[in-house]
Amino acid sequence: MLDLAVIIVNWNTRDLTINALRSLFADLAVSGLTADVYVVDNASSDGTAESIKALFPQVKLIVSAENLGFGGANNLAMRQIMALPEPPGVIYLLNSDTLTQVGATRTLYDALLAHERVGLVGAGLRYENGSFQHGAFTFPGLRQLWVELFPTPGRLIEGEFNGRYPRSLYDRGEPFPVDFVLGATMMLRREVIAQTGMFDEQFFMYCEEIDWAWCIHDAGWQVLCVPSAQVTHLAGKSTSQVRPRSIVNLWTSRLLLAKKHYPAWKRPLARALIALGIARKRSRTSDPEVRSAYEAIQRMALH
Repeated sequence: MLDLAVIIVNWNTRDLTINALRSLFADLAVSGLTADVYVVDNASSDGTAESIKALFPQVKLIVSAENLGFGGANNLAMRQIMALPEPPGVIYLLNSDTLTQVGATRTLYDALLAHERVGLVGAGLRYENGSFQHGAFTFPGLRQLWVELFPTPGRLIEGEFNGRYPRSLYDRGEPFPVDFVLGATMMLRREVIAQTGMFDEQFFMYCEEIDWAWCIHDAGWQVLCVPSAQVTHLAGKSTSQVRPRSIVNLWTSRLLLAKKHYPAWKRPLARALIALGIARKRSRTSDPEVRSAYEAIQRMALH
């Protein structure tokens, strides 16, 4: 039986996906792990599927006729994997805008399986220039909404007020428990998927990893960040292609997350905060498409 299956979702990021695969296969070659690698192409128009077939014939390519979103595309592959006669014990969701450093995959794998109640782990992330990137966060509440919508002092943005874990935890290099890890790297036990389901496809883009991590915690599993597993994350390269649509997706998901997971008293406060903050953002942009996106979010928040 294979040790793990890796899933990469692509949407018009051919060059990024090719580089992600090259770095992943280089790491797997020295990891001692047996793995199948899946690429789900989300109805791309940039020739990704043809390039993957030519350059990586070992990849199990799944071509979707429509853009299923991040969660939906990962679910498409996970359903195929879970239906295998002998599915691997570990499934690893890896963004197309990542570069795997040697040793990262094995380090994540070992951390995941070191303790029986650890169900999900994520890597220590770096930006393209090598600088530190937060890879794990506390579950978002009203304070994080405030930071996203209103001017906030930098010391609060980078601290606990905004759901950040102390840099000292990362610097120790040891795995540490967190609420959720960024969706760029999510390695899960097969049992967790069987018990908690997969991504909620109501989240087309954004917040789907937060929602699933909430469910994983509720089911009694632990989530860890593993800073010694180093992965470069070229953040936002796919979603930046369609900014107005991304804005709507983000705040639709934020509203849905509040509806699903906030206590009843907090939900109207979250909606009011979003409506006020989005109105402020709308008043500060002259881009008609962006203004239209903000208007749509305001309507959702107020109803």
